[in-house]
Amino acid sequence: MIAASSELTTFPDAARGQLGWLATLTVAFVALAFSAAPLVAQRSVYIEDLTWPEVQQAIQSGKTSAIIYTGSTEQNGPHMAIGKHNFIARYVAGAIAIKLGDALVYPTLPFAITGDPVKKTAHMRFPGSVTLAPQTFRSVVHDIALSAIDAGFKNVFIMGDHGDGQDILGAVAKELDGQWKSKAVRIFYVPDVYFKEKQQAHAYETAHGITTHDVHAGTDDTSELMALDGQHRWIRNDKLAPSEGPQTARTGVDGDPTKASAALGDIFLRYKVDDAVLQVRHLLGLR
Repeated sequence: MIAASSELTTFPDAARGQLGWLATLTVAFVALAFSAAPLVAQRSVYIEDLTWPEVQQAIQSGKTSAIIYTGSTEQNGPHMAIGKHNFIARYVAGAIAIKLGDALVYPTLPFAITGDPVKKTAHMRFPGSVTLAPQTFRSVVHDIALSAIDAGFKNVFIMGDHGDGQDILGAVAKELDGQWKSKAVRIFYVPDVYFKEKQQAHAYETAHGITTHDVHAGTDDTSELMALDGQHRWIRNDKLAPSEGPQTARTGVDGDPTKASAALGDIFLRYKVDDAVLQVRHLLGLR
C-alpha cells in the first residue's frame, strides 16, 4: 500500500515491502528532500508547496515542464470517498514529475463535468458531487495552462483522471499549442494516463481471473484508492458491494469493488505513471 499525506511523502510505503518503481520513487524523493544544494528548493514538486521565488528558481534551473492534472468531485458509491479522483490525480501527477525530473505540478483541478445539476443526471443525482458546465471546464483548464505559460514553462502537459471532459482537455491543448508553438512553447494532451491505463487494468484483471463488470467505483477505481489510503480514511470496507444495471441508480456503483485490493492498486497506479511518462517523452521526441 502506498501511504498518502499532504506532503510529497505520499510516495511509496517501504514498510509494505514494495520494490521496483516504488522504491525508486522513494529514493528519488529522499534525494530531493535532503539535497545539499541550497540554491534550488526541491522539497516538493507541487507548486502549491513552494513560494514564487522557489518556482522561478526551479524553472531557471531546468524544471521547464508543467503538469496540469484534473480530478473530479463526484460520488463513488457508499464505500469510497467523493475525493477519489483528486487524491489519485495529485499522487500520480507528483510521481510523473519525479520520474520526468524536469517538471512541477499545478494544484489538482478538483472539479469536472459530472452531470446536470438541474435535471440531476449522472453523478449529480447524489449529494456531494460537483459539476462544471463544459464551457466552464474548458475555460478553467485553458486559463490554468495560460498561467503556466506566463510563469515561464516551456512544455505544458494536460491530463485528467475523470472520463467526461477528456475531449475538452485535448481541444484546449491543441488550440494553445497552435498559438504558442511558434514561440517555442508547447502544450500537449496526455490521454494515455487515462485511456491506456484503463485498458491495461481491465486486461490485467481478466488475465488474473478477475472477470467483473468494472465501469465506475468498481475493482480498478477502488484498488487505486486503497493503495493510497494508508490512514484508512477513504474506504468503507463494510460498504463494499457489487452493483450494476438497475442497482446503479440507487448505489452509484457500476462494478464490483469487493475484488479490489491495495496490491492491484499499486499495479494500476504504476500503469498510469509509466504510461504518462512514456507518452510525454514520445511527444517531446525523446526515448
